Amino acid sequence: MMETDAGWFAEKPTLVGSAVVLRPFLDGDVDTMARILADPEVLRLTGSVHGDTEAAATDAASAVPDEQLREWYATRDDQPDRLDLAIVDQKTSMLVGEAAINEVDTSNRSANFRILIGPEGRNRGLGTEATRLIVDYCFRTTALNRIELCVYAFNPRAQRTYEKAGFSVEGVQREALRYDGGYVDAIVMSRLRSEHLGG
Repeated sequence: MMETDAGWFAEKPTLVGSAVVLRPFLDGDVDTMARILADPEVLRLTGSVHGDTEAAATDAASAVPDEQLREWYATRDDQPDRLDLAIVDQKTSMLVGEAAINEVDTSNRSANFRILIGPEGRNRGLGTEATRLIVDYCFRTTALNRIELCVYAFNPRAQRTYEKAGFSVEGVQREALRYDGGYVDAIVMSRLRSEHLGG
């Protein structure tokens, strides 16, 4: 297990699966990520908007990264306390999303996981494999004991993805997101080192 003053994620790996490659972000990735982040379904499923009308008002095809987004992706490799990786479809070599381990609590050896997949990568198992790859990497190379996430109740596809990757439902944050005049629950899920590595 690697524990250094620089942080568990000072080195950014490239993780290779059968369908995806997770790799550090490259300079040219920000333009594609701007389009993915502006996709109406990504906006809705990540809770970045508060209604379908607001989500539909975006034009993902013509999204252009602003300076803040350029700075964000340019500095991902410089963050020793988090791991942000681009998800690349092996079949097409296209960047289709991102996976991140963030909110690391070293004293309790826990972290948060998040993932998003753009339209080019959906419904083909890429998210499941990307989740498995990054979780396995974290448990095998750091002292993390727990990785958790929240998924909105209107995203059962993501919940199934996380369950396939070994995450278990722990509970519900009731009415956590205001959406289309109502409220949506957030489902809390986690994966433990002992479950992943077998004791």
